[in-house]
Formats: sequence, structure tokens, C-alpha cells
Amino acid sequence: MTFHTTLPLISLLAAFALTAGAGAAAAQEPIQPIVAHKVIDPARVELGKKLWFEPRLSRSGFISCNSCHNLSMGGSDNLKVSIGDKWQQGSINSPTVLNSSLNFVQFWDGRAKDLRQQAEGPIANPVEMAFTHALAVDTLKSIPEYVSEFKKVFKTDRLTIDEITRAVAAFEETLVTPNARFDKWLKGNRAAIDAQELRGYQLFKSAGCVACHSGTNLGGSSFQKMGLVAPYKTGNPSEGRAAVTGKDADRFSFKVPTLRNVALTYPYFHDGEAATLTEAVDVMGRLQLGRTFTPQENADIVAFLHTLTGDQPRLTMPILPPSRDNTPKPKPFE
Repeated sequence: MTFHTTLPLISLLAAFALTAGAGAAAAQEPIQPIVAHKVIDPARVELGKKLWFEPRLSRSGFISCNSCHNLSMGGSDNLKVSIGDKWQQGSINSPTVLNSSLNFVQFWDGRAKDLRQQAEGPIANPVEMAFTHALAVDTLKSIPEYVSEFKKVFKTDRLTIDEITRAVAAFEETLVTPNARFDKWLKGNRAAIDAQELRGYQLFKSAGCVACHSGTNLGGSSFQKMGLVAPYKTGNPSEGRAAVTGKDADRFSFKVPTLRNVALTYPYFHDGEAATLTEAVDVMGRLQLGRTFTPQENADIVAFLHTLTGDQPRLTMPILPPSRDNTPKPKPFE
């Protein structure tokens, strides 16, 4: 009797030891796995999803949040710079929205402290959605279904830009990408990545890449100067953090981008000038680390970066309520 009851106990203790060992190993790494987001307010998220795909928040009635942060394309648009109102050319590469809730600030220059503040910007930006906050509110207030949904979600008759951005932010918070192969490796599944990918990770650490690209999001937690060892040459006018602080010392200092899903978010850098990961790794090695990677080393790091693609958002496209007679009319050609 004692023998039969001891076996399950031994198995349980062994399983616990393996789990604890894997957890301890992951804790020792400079990178941590992503945890799936737990939705607290499904109704607010659903409203935010509608607003994410809502083109009537733009002057043209054509551009939505998803235009520049396409959730079918890694949360970016795969262009050097985005296309805005009246086919205007944006000034900077569109960063991925995936895992953006893990960033310590938003935008390349960090001018928004959180997702709610970030969501305010594009609507009123004359180059992007080219609307105004007042017109965005008037548009939604003219549509009874939206008025009813906002009241249900926020338990108030108030409908302002604040409620709009709170809903959008709630949706964006769900756009995390767990279960990357590398995360599975961190959790103890040593078969999740192959020998070349592991070599790439070891080199990624030893070369110093983790000085900036670490933590759960492999970035998004600091500002760094683009061109630490050698100057970065670009025709892009963006000044980085200096545009916010007014300090010359902050010129060319940008928020370090996440490397999560980086295989999907080409082209790279704030100006989109690196078309491939191979090119990006080469430039980063030389300009940030003072190291020229061999072709094999470069290929190993690129192989590792491909293991960072996690589960992409799986969405049911929302059905948007129709406009009414008093809804502000789109002006795509004016």
C-alpha cells in the first residue's frame, strides 16, 4: 500500500522539480516570455476594436488605425513611412502595435506616456488622419448605435475623446503575441529552437545586443542614440527625443523598438532604410556595437530573431454601424 501511494508522489515531485527548474532557467535569462493578456472588460475591448477599424475617424473617411498598423501584417504597414491624408508621405516608420502595451512610452520619440495618449495623436495629425478630436466625437455622436454602446461600456452619457482613446487602448492591450518558439524554449522546451537559432541567441547575448533588447518585449524600455560608435547617415528629418525635450544631447535618440515579431515588421529603423533583417543586423553591429558580424554570425542572429514571432491576433472583423444623415461627410479629395 505504501509502495503504490509513493509512486504518484514521486512523479508529482519530479514534475514539480522540472517545472521549477525550467522557471529558474528562464529567470536567469535577460529575456522573459510574454504572458497572454487577460481581458477584464470584454465590452470595452469590443468597442475599441470597432474604433480601431473605424475609417470615419479620419477626414477622408478612408484611413483607420489599422491602415498604418495592419494586424494582418505584424501590426505595421511594411512601408518605409506611412501614407497619410491625401496621399501625404509620413515622416517616420510606423512601429508595430503588437505588444505596444509593454513599451514604457509610445512613439519613437516617447512623446506619449501611454496607449491612451498615443491614440489621440493620429486622429488630429494633419499628415495622418487629418481630423479633429471635436469632429471625431461629433461623428460618433451622430450614430445612435455608437452612443448606446459608449453609454453601456462607460456607464455615462459622456462621449468625448477621452472615452474614445480609453476604448482604443483597451483593445490595443489585447494585442500581445505569446507562444513564440523562443518563449517555449525559455519555458524549458529545448527542442523549440534549433542549433543555429541557439547559436544566434548566444551571440545576441555575448555581442551586447541585450543591453538594449532585453526584458519581455526585447526593447521598448529605454531611449538610445542611433549611431553610438559611428554616426548613422539618413535623409530622414526625424530628430528623435530632441523633438520632445528640446535638448541637443537627445538628437537621434529614439525609443528602442521591440524585436518581438521582427521578422514581420520590415523595413527597419525609424527611417525604414533597412529592408531586411540581414541588413539591420549588419548596421546595428557596426554602428551600435562596433562589431562587423561575419556572414555566418549574421545568419545565426537572423535565425534567432525569427524565433520571436508569436501567436498573431485572431480577430472577427467588426460590423460598423451605418452613418446617419447628420454624420459629417468624408472629404477624401478635398
